[in-house]
Amino acid sequence: MRSFFATCSATRLENMKSNHEILANGGVVIRKGGHEEQDYFCALVHRPRYDDWSFPKGKQDEDEEPLDGALREVLEETGYKCRPLQEISSTAYEDASGKSKLVRYWLMVASDGEFTPNDEVDSIAWVPFHLAKNALSYERDHEVLESAQVALEQLQLD
Repeated sequence: MRSFFATCSATRLENMKSNHEILANGGVVIRKGGHEEQDYFCALVHRPRYDDWSFPKGKQDEDEEPLDGALREVLEETGYKCRPLQEISSTAYEDASGKSKLVRYWLMVASDGEFTPNDEVDSIAWVPFHLAKNALSYERDHEVLESAQVALEQLQLD
């Protein structure tokens, strides 16, 4: 049974989707690291085309489920296969060409993979959550980061 919050969020997202020209999906990808491998770090990608640091994301293919698109885009941009944990905050904004864009994000754990620079992403940084906010190029990503932190705390992963 879906919770009231999940139902309201799904309804809100359905309403938002109809108002946007571009649909995209991405992830806040996490893995353990730091001293004694106890802390979680999140992956930020550098896109040379925009010279920015953000979360991996990309446009949803036609007839593609949003989560499938998020996992595909994360794999393409980071080289990591991931296990999704839960959907977190979305962002909505106008892109550089003035089109309205909705990006849905999921908190996900990196499993297999290795980063290889490509045309879209030339660098990846695994950053502790407390430093990630300052590294992100866009303020709209701050809410996504905060919602990932809250979800991670609520999930209480080992």
